[in-house]
Amino acid sequence: MSANIEKQTETKEVSVWDKLIRISMKEAGVAIALILILAFFSATAPYFATPENFLKIFVQIAINTVLAAGMTFVILIGGIDLSVGSLLALCTVIGATIMINPAFSPWQAIVLACLASMGTGAALGAVNGWICEKWKLPSFIVTLGMLNVASGLARVVSDNSTITGLPQPFVDFGNLIFWGIFPSIFLIAIVVVLVGWFVLRYTVFGRFVFAIGTNEEAVRLSGHQPKRYKIAVFTISGLTAGIAAMVYLLRLNVGSPVAGIGYELNAIAAVIIGGTSLSGGKGSIIGTLVGACILQVLSTGLQLLGADDNIKPIVIGAVIVLAVILDSYRGRLMRILETR
Repeated sequence: MSANIEKQTETKEVSVWDKLIRISMKEAGVAIALILILAFFSATAPYFATPENFLKIFVQIAINTVLAAGMTFVILIGGIDLSVGSLLALCTVIGATIMINPAFSPWQAIVLACLASMGTGAALGAVNGWICEKWKLPSFIVTLGMLNVASGLARVVSDNSTITGLPQPFVDFGNLIFWGIFPSIFLIAIVVVLVGWFVLRYTVFGRFVFAIGTNEEAVRLSGHQPKRYKIAVFTISGLTAGIAAMVYLLRLNVGSPVAGIGYELNAIAAVIIGGTSLSGGKGSIIGTLVGACILQVLSTGLQLLGADDNIKPIVIGAVIVLAVILDSYRGRLMRILETR
């Protein structure tokens, strides 16, 4: 009897340990990492733990959070989208061009600009997905091509110049701060994340996104067409690029054909650091939000510590590589736990 009790106790301890490992492998583990980083910089960096600094961080992560939300969908199916930065640039100049058109009232211009920006992003995202599926091409190559196409179109539309003079109501909304710490553009990013979380967690479409990333052939054999879902995923990525373009205009009040350079890499980094697997099928959009926060907190904290500008990309790059390495070990560890 004593042996049975000891065995049950040992089994219970192993079960608790397994649960702790599973939690650490998911969003909670990334959140714990963010809390530790916040605690470190709060203790070491002057003026880090101040409302003004957190306001600055929220402003700076808004654009990347929106882009990364759409990128999460793409990476979950095992794809990649390198075009979102250039799509953002194209959508900013289209939106800004419409908003300064004197033929429209300020509110008409704002509504039309939002629709045009999101519509352009979604349409070109759908083109990415359609080309990938029509000719069975790697998304890396297709979106790399779209990166150059969108960049060129942005320069053509803007005549290689920045566009200023946006409507005052639009500028005023971009400057709004709620509860003394949350800028309006950050709240837009949170809404995008929450919508994405709901879609992935509670809809049939979301379940198919995970299923395609896990085993696309199984989805096909079950009688469903992955093609439609994959095109929809790239459309969502393009749509979020259009939304991010409007966030960019709200923040900087200028449409620029060179906006968004390198933004696609920051978005991918946020997704990977947030725990989404590059091989697809595993991850969450809440983790992506935390990943975007980690990137910006690291950048801001290092700046306040007086780190050289050349050091910051080294540290952030090392964190990205570490996240990818941990992802490979996480997959192995989860498979071991599932066999118990």
